[in-house]
Parts: sequence; C-alpha cells; structure tokens
Amino acid sequence: MQHLERLLQYDVWANGETLRSLGHGTSPDRSLRWMGHIIAAEFLWLARIDGVPSALPVWPSLSLEECNGRMSELSSSLLRALPDEAGALTRPVRYTNSKGETWTSTVEEILTHIVIHSAYHRGQIASDLRSAAQEPAYTDYIHAVRQGLVE
Repeated sequence: MQHLERLLQYDVWANGETLRSLGHGTSPDRSLRWMGHIIAAEFLWLARIDGVPSALPVWPSLSLEECNGRMSELSSSLLRALPDEAGALTRPVRYTNSKGETWTSTVEEILTHIVIHSAYHRGQIASDLRSAAQEPAYTDYIHAVRQGLVE
C-alpha cells in the first residue's frame, strides 16, 4: 500500500514537471495532445473505479491552460483514490473500454496502470520536445526519490 502511494505521488509530481516543461516555449502540438491524453486517461480510470462516467474523452483537445487547470483537480483526486484499507486494493472494478469490451480489473491493477501508462506518454513528450530543440522535464522516479519529492 505504501509503495503504491509513493508511485501515485511520483505520478503527480512527474505529470506536473512535464506540464511545466510544455510551458517553456512553443510546445509541439503532439506533445500537448499527449499531455491532454495523460490527464483524461487518469480521470477516466478514476471514474471507472468510482463507477461513474468520465467527464473527458480519452483524447481531448486541451490547451496548455486547460491542462494546468485540470492538473490540480487530478492531482488531489488521484491521491484520494488510494483506499484506506489494503484489502480494498483487490476490489474488482468492472468497466467497458473504448473498444466496447467489458473487463474487470482490481483497484490496485488500475492504479498501477495509471502510473505506467502516464510514464509511457511522458517519455513520448520528452522525445518530442528534444526533437523540437527544447529541454524536457527530468522525471525519473529515482530522481524524485533522491530529491525527497515523494514520501
């Protein structure tokens, strides 16, 4: 449970750093689209855990300002998604994916997926920014741990 909480804290921090890096110049459109997808996908998974519809499409068109606005809400929602009891991590969540397929995953699997999925797209953003001669955020997990950015 503690490890998963640290991973979620890391995800919040890394998403924030990536978003800040997008504000240091004219970001490639593709990078901003990936950032919007990270935000929307995390909200989608949290909505699935809560059994409610998501407020955003999976691939929204969000401006940098809209991403910043959504990030604050997402950060607090993500950290609140961790259940109070470790046993609740194994609770099954039934949902329908974007292909119309019905699946069941545990809360722990979903929260772990959120962190890994977002890291994948943050890597794409970093590569895209480098290709545009911009400096991407340094979002390695071990860096966050060494710097005391996650508890």
